[in-house]
Amino acid sequence: MSTTLYRPKRASSEGLVPLARRPAAQPRRARFVPWSAGSARIGCTPLVKLRLRIGHRWCDIWLKLEQFNRGGSIKDRTAYGLIEDLEERGHLHAADTIVESTSGNLGIGLALACQERGYRLLAVVDPMVSEYSLDKMRELGATIEMVRPADASQPPLARRLARVQDLREHDPRVVWTNQYGNLANPRIHRDHTGAEILRQLGHSPDAVFVAVSTGGTLKGISQYFRAAAPLCRIAAVDVEGSVVLGGSQGKRSIPGIGSSRQSDFLRDRPYDLASYISEAEAVAACHALRLCTNIGVGGSSGAVIAAAAHFLRLHPAADSVVCVCPDGSDRYEDSIYDLGWLRSKQINVEEGVTLPFDDIDCN
Repeated sequence: MSTTLYRPKRASSEGLVPLARRPAAQPRRARFVPWSAGSARIGCTPLVKLRLRIGHRWCDIWLKLEQFNRGGSIKDRTAYGLIEDLEERGHLHAADTIVESTSGNLGIGLALACQERGYRLLAVVDPMVSEYSLDKMRELGATIEMVRPADASQPPLARRLARVQDLREHDPRVVWTNQYGNLANPRIHRDHTGAEILRQLGHSPDAVFVAVSTGGTLKGISQYFRAAAPLCRIAAVDVEGSVVLGGSQGKRSIPGIGSSRQSDFLRDRPYDLASYISEAEAVAACHALRLCTNIGVGGSSGAVIAAAAHFLRLHPAADSVVCVCPDGSDRYEDSIYDLGWLRSKQINVEEGVTLPFDDIDCN
């Protein structure tokens, strides 16, 4: 029997009983101070326990809710790591302009950091960027440059990166943070995000699930857990149509996960498992989570939750995993939480999507 968009599947012996809204569980917060005074509202994000029934057993999934960072996403960490790296290497000066290709979240994080430290930001975006992200970046003082692919076959990311290179060649005071290749990207997640997860949880989980795009977050978290908790499995989560992990390129609509190019950070395969989730399944997981728990997350978080549930169904001995949830639902109300948008993108969720879990309880 298929689940509806908003309600996980229950076993037939129990009947399909609507799930009531439940208050979110009390989060576990980290007990250490963020890494610098200037980033006092970055890091120490809550870790919330979610219980999923998978078959006849209940499993613990810990959600690392990165929406509680200052700018609303895990990319706030990346932004500060990139800028601090450039400053430490003497590549940034007072009148410089930082440029970066962004689909939204990193642009917001960089805009906050630039506002605080006195740099200008030029964010290169494409038409897939949300109005929320555009408004937020402009509000924080960023200059926006919208690029459009010359033809339908040209991936938007390729056109954005080409424009970044044009800007650098014509103005020596333009400095590229390079989220795609700067080792400061994974390093900030190795030194802070990974360590934070293990400290909050207090024990090694069976697995940590991380969505991929540039691959920096996954690489850094993997580096930390490889050293501190080597028995923990690291799972890379992508969406169908993305080529980050070597998959076949296809149509994608959900922002914040996947890419039209492979990740430079993941060439040594720093993960144990790879999972591809359909966009419909990712969206359905987001809707089910919000209905049952009042926790709103973005599409990449829905993908990691679905991937974690698939893992737990296939591995009966595992009962505790962590899902890194990059952002919240606030920036997706007009996209993945809007049925009109979903219809326009042909993400079919209204006829029911079979989710890999049977019930949700976060009490």
